[in-house]
Amino acid sequence: MPAAWLKLPQEKCLVYTFSMVKRSLEFSQRMSEMRCQVHSFGQTPYTQTDWHKGQVQHHPLWLDWHEQRPAASSQRWRSPSKRLNQIMRDFGHKKIDVLEADWASAEWKILESILVDGTVATVHQLILALHLHWPGFEVSGSEAAVVRYWYSLLKALEERGFRLFHSFKDLRKPQLFLHKPLFNASSSYTLSWVNTYWRY
Repeated sequence: MPAAWLKLPQEKCLVYTFSMVKRSLEFSQRMSEMRCQVHSFGQTPYTQTDWHKGQVQHHPLWLDWHEQRPAASSQRWRSPSKRLNQIMRDFGHKKIDVLEADWASAEWKILESILVDGTVATVHQLILALHLHWPGFEVSGSEAAVVRYWYSLLKALEERGFRLFHSFKDLRKPQLFLHKPLFNASSSYTLSWVNTYWRY
């Protein structure tokens, strides 16, 4: 039996979960119950003692897409912000088994950054909330240009071996698409991909 397979039972799966909005602890708790090491980033509505249950560790840290945050906007960020590769390097992590995130319309620029620098290849499963009611932070242009930009990022994920295995349309959200009402749609979707090129 290959040595890599012998090590698998001893390895703890690694989960990163990000949120720029306050939300439930359910996902982190479920992953912890599966004996994963869970790192939660961003806001949390819970008391500090809640994070001592299981393997969940919380960090008041934002995920950023800039190499260096522009000085003009630094006052808007109440917590330190870093790119994903910097966070992984600081924690000594080489791979992420599950990355789950709600970046509150920053997802497009963050997704672009991890595609460009190659960090996305270290992620096995990606669960991402997408917001379609406006173009997103630092995304501009005509409606057609915005849609092409969004599509190019999703296509780039596919070209890097990511396969969509689940989608969820949040019908509790407004039925908006780029500021316009759209019947039977949602301004928020959660998409889940698995990296079929996974080598870890």
